[in-house]
Amino acid sequence: MFTKHISLFCLYSFCGVLFQLQVAATKAKAKGSQAQSPLTQNVTAVEGGTAMLTCKVDQNDNTSLQWSNPAQQTLYFDDKKALRDNRIELVRSSWHELSINISDITLSDEGQYTCSLFTMPVKTAKAFLMVLGVPQTPVISGFKGPVNEGDMVELTCTTTGSKPAAHIRWFKGDTEIHDIPFTKESDSNGKTFTVRSTLRLQVDRDDDGVTVRCSVDHESLRSSPQVATQVLDIQYVPSVKIDFSRNFAREGDELRLECRATGNPEPEAVKWKKDGADLPDPDRMVVEGNVLIISALNKTDNGTYYCEAANTMGHNSAEYILFVYDPSALAGQSGPDHAVIGGVVAVVVFITLCLIIVLGRYLARHKGTYLTNEAKGAEDAPDADTAIINAEGSQVNAEEKKEYFI
Repeated sequence: MFTKHISLFCLYSFCGVLFQLQVAATKAKAKGSQAQSPLTQNVTAVEGGTAMLTCKVDQNDNTSLQWSNPAQQTLYFDDKKALRDNRIELVRSSWHELSINISDITLSDEGQYTCSLFTMPVKTAKAFLMVLGVPQTPVISGFKGPVNEGDMVELTCTTTGSKPAAHIRWFKGDTEIHDIPFTKESDSNGKTFTVRSTLRLQVDRDDDGVTVRCSVDHESLRSSPQVATQVLDIQYVPSVKIDFSRNFAREGDELRLECRATGNPEPEAVKWKKDGADLPDPDRMVVEGNVLIISALNKTDNGTYYCEAANTMGHNSAEYILFVYDPSALAGQSGPDHAVIGGVVAVVVFITLCLIIVLGRYLARHKGTYLTNEAKGAEDAPDADTAIINAEGSQVNAEEKKEYFI
């Protein structure tokens, strides 16, 4: 009987231990399952590039990991490839990580990918793959050159295939032109955009040969924007300038006058004239290209020389006034400027004369005042005769006063 009670006690004890172990195991499993949560990150990739999807688990008791695409197709189950797509490759597979690469990314690859951890219940984590559409090389249209100076030019820059929409900037030479608006519209695929911007310029001769650039900026291009260029072709009337070989032309010297003519179209051969007529002395006045050479200068060469240039836009001219000096008149040119000295002397003489006039008027005014005061002293004469004499004196003095004022 005693033995029977002992047996029952041992049985109940053993069952209690088993129950406690089972509860502990259940709690540990629940705790472990709670810690086994997969971790992922969103990924941004450029169209045509490569994207890596990574799923990690901090604690894993040999539980399988799986990647699936937005269509819920399994890509990899642990290290086993499930979808036949040569672009998808395994990077790393372990109990704590499952990483895969997707190469040659297309816009259709964009979406939400799922990493699954096969616990009870199954736990998942999402990773969104964003694909950037690369803008195509821009094209500038609208320029039908050449155009004339003063005309209005419209240039339109267009780029397609960007996602999100690209940004267009304009440059003329090295200077950016700000605040030029652009428009965007969806492409036929509904995912990318076509972007356009129109630049309007009123051109002048300084714009001839200048390069206008359309620059497309986009986050998929990193630091290398897409660029299109257009060289402006502006037609204008020639500009003419005469350069001379010496400042002072002396008798017997040689003088060279160079005619510089620029225009679009290129000006025809320049023409030289003197005082509105042809050159009078072809033997001494020789034209070589655009240079007029006058040898053995003399007084008869004095006059106005004209250089004329023309193109299909019109004609223009420049003039040079020639005065031939006697060599002896220029002998002292190395000394001070006589014209300047003469001007200074004239100013000094003028100031001196003004001072003399002012001083004379000042002295005359004070002397007249003295005489007038002297005439007033007749009132103090001791007798009538003296007063009469003083009065006559005052008249005399008054006359003198008038003479001074005159």
